[in-house]
Amino acid sequence: MIDTHAHIYSEYYDIDDLIKKLKSNSIIKVINNSTNNEDMLEVVELSKKYRNFLLPSIGIHPEFVNNYDLNKMEMIIKNNKVYAIGEIGLDYYWVKDNKEEQKNLFISQIKLANKYNLPVIIHSRDSIQDCLNIIKENRCRGIIHCFSGSYEMAKEFIKYGFKLGIGGVLTFKNSKLSEVIKKIDLKDIVLETDSPYLTPEPYRGKTNDPSNVYYVAKKISEIKEIDIEKVIKQTTQNAIDIFDI
Repeated sequence: MIDTHAHIYSEYYDIDDLIKKLKSNSIIKVINNSTNNEDMLEVVELSKKYRNFLLPSIGIHPEFVNNYDLNKMEMIIKNNKVYAIGEIGLDYYWVKDNKEEQKNLFISQIKLANKYNLPVIIHSRDSIQDCLNIIKENRCRGIIHCFSGSYEMAKEFIKYGFKLGIGGVLTFKNSKLSEVIKKIDLKDIVLETDSPYLTPEPYRGKTNDPSNVYYVAKKISEIKEIDIEKVIKQTTQNAIDIFDI
């Protein structure tokens, strides 16, 4: 299995122990996302230590819209093997008075991704229509991280070449995602955990890690009434295709 979205930093984990656990639990690769100029350096360095296992995705999360350096980010892209630009996007949940600044940062990072032919990993919270509009205007490819929208919105993102990142939220009792998952094709889904956050049932409340992507695959197999191996095989291939692994 491939976890297409995690934040594996030394702040959260004993990484040597974690890697051993993941490899013993059939995890073959993890896309390790940054959120700011500081942790993007860590994900790149970790990719060199855990080569071909922790794959770096670098980006500025909208939370850091007031503190970033895109020139520094581009230098990292030029000088290192990077697999995606992420986690980028829009978040109107906490702050609503800087929407234009968020949009400008988002668009600038999409342009960087397109310049270097990289996929994007998009964060969208209370901002899904603006994210879609920006995608339409600035054609790009990639993943909608932690997708939680309607079936109609899912179809729109899929139409523009995106896969939907499905994680632990799907397993929550109050999740409305099941109806969307029933209707969309496996070829449009990738698995993710957002570790160390959003731990799936049955471990909700504990620190998440990429091995728990299994429980997301299991839930998808139950919803679609298909064998879990089919879910794992197709979603893994989807990730391989997106990130050119």
